[in-house]
Amino acid sequence: MDLKQIHDLIKVVNKSNIGEISIEDKDGKVTIKQKEDKITVSSAPVYAAAPAAAPVAAPVAVASAPAAAPVADNLITVKSPMIGTFYRRASPDKPLLAEEGTEVSPGKVVCIIEAMKLFNEIESEVKGTIVKVLVEDASPVEYDQPLFLVQPA
Repeated sequence: MDLKQIHDLIKVVNKSNIGEISIEDKDGKVTIKQKEDKITVSSAPVYAAAPAAAPVAAPVAVASAPAAAPVADNLITVKSPMIGTFYRRASPDKPLLAEEGTEVSPGKVVCIIEAMKLFNEIESEVKGTIVKVLVEDASPVEYDQPLFLVQPA
């Protein structure tokens, strides 16, 4: 199962009343559970007679799109979907992914959150303009912590 399929499954679970979905193929097993607007993904490798490379599904799939909640003045708060270290750049020599005045649309990467040595791209769920960046680069963030304020388009 590739990353795109896992992201699609997460979106389906988010938008439905499905509590849990489990899919198994030759590379491993992916289970997605939904509890209190939070998705948990677990993966267990399935081994044949000769062990193959472990699937990469679980760590990467945790990078689901951030939750967005409306706030005063018609602004939308983009929140952290996980605990980790917040980065505004893909690498130190790259430009900022998003800054004040940046136009964002659903699917555009706005930041990176490092969790357990895995770098997860966080995508925007809304279309609009970033009005304020609420977190300093390379600082720790908590689950559901506000990251950006977005003026919807």
